[in-house]
Amino acid sequence: MKVYVTPRSITLKGHPALEKLEKAGFEIIYASPGQQPSEEDQLRVLPDCEAYLAGIEPINAKVLNIAKKLKVISRNGVGIENIDLKAAKELGIEIKIASGSNSQGVAELAIALLLCAIRAISLGNSLMKNGNWHREQGVEVIGKSLGIIGCGNIGKKVIEMALGLNMKVLGYDLFPDDKFHPSDDFEYVSLSELFTKSDFISLHCPPGEKPIINEKSILSMKKNVIIINTARASVVEKSSIIRALNEGHIKFYATDVYEVEPPNLDELISNKRVITTPHIGGYTRESVDRAVEAAVNNILKTLG
Repeated sequence: MKVYVTPRSITLKGHPALEKLEKAGFEIIYASPGQQPSEEDQLRVLPDCEAYLAGIEPINAKVLNIAKKLKVISRNGVGIENIDLKAAKELGIEIKIASGSNSQGVAELAIALLLCAIRAISLGNSLMKNGNWHREQGVEVIGKSLGIIGCGNIGKKVIEMALGLNMKVLGYDLFPDDKFHPSDDFEYVSLSELFTKSDFISLHCPPGEKPIINEKSILSMKKNVIIINTARASVVEKSSIIRALNEGHIKFYATDVYEVEPPNLDELISNKRVITTPHIGGYTRESVDRAVEAAVNNILKTLG
């Protein structure tokens, strides 16, 4: 049996967990090192594969329909919006995720981006490297309100870290966990209340039909709000973010996620009050280890 392995973190450096697949008799076919496979690559390789250890590349119906032997797509992460789930279901292809594998890494990055933004670290670094001495006055986190949109595995970890920094935390989730009560400084609130009361907002929700951060929601937020996005690019309306940054309503926007990767150097990314990282939320040694291990085990369980 053959398995197509495409996550960039694996194709670039390999991973010892893949030895389990080899010992089980799988032939591993790697995508180009450090690059997402194109549709052409998928159409060429997948017809001979029973398993697909997939990254975040699009996996459309055309690709799935030609992959006659394919029985399982195992993600080394949790996002599956890149997969045509309807086509996969119709073809009987199972979809597996590495639940919770990257939650610690993403949560830590969200807090790091928040601290970077409130002290203008990225801006100060950029200015000094260009010979400019400019001090941007920051704020302290103690007593400030952090709004968390999406209180799943990642959101809960961010909440606990923020509480450790003596912040007040407001949470919003479509299906709130009533058993989660880490502190009297945390409470679930409505989305509208979160927007109006939060000094900072961190996004940890899946994409919906429309962006959750848009012109209307931004106008209801506090002036100089800071928004952190380690979820998905589509949860924010880019044009509204740009406008609010230029008008001074949003003080900083920090993002680790983009519509296309690598992204084009556009008006958002080039804005001096936008902090960008190249989708590194789950790219820690520990997160990669957990994710690959889970993805491999999911293939073996499905085809074993």
